[in-house]
Amino acid sequence: MESTDIKTKAQGLDPNVRARNVQELVDKASSVYEALVVISKRAEQLAVELKHELQQKLDEFAVNTETIEEVVENKEQIEISKFYEKLPNPVIIATEEFINGELHYYYKERKKPRTEPN
Repeated sequence: MESTDIKTKAQGLDPNVRARNVQELVDKASSVYEALVVISKRAEQLAVELKHELQQKLDEFAVNTETIEEVVENKEQIEISKFYEKLPNPVIIATEEFINGELHYYYKERKKPRTEPN
């Protein structure tokens, strides 16, 4: 999924945390724990993607100054930062994706536990 796709989806979401029907989560997974793991893993991915994208956009408008003490206020950077601050938390986005059936997950094959000789 592309980052711009994430931003488009996120703009329509309520950024406020709200209570969820736990059964709605369990219906999409084998247990509430599995649902929470899937949502949290996706939220981590979203956070990294959004952070990377924000940094790229801020770097486009970066102003190189001669001295470290000199602080330059860049209106474009401020506007970009405000836009990203208004986006919902990645956990909210991931929860919506999970409930809407937009997340696909699988288990890695587990290695068989080693048995010690007697």
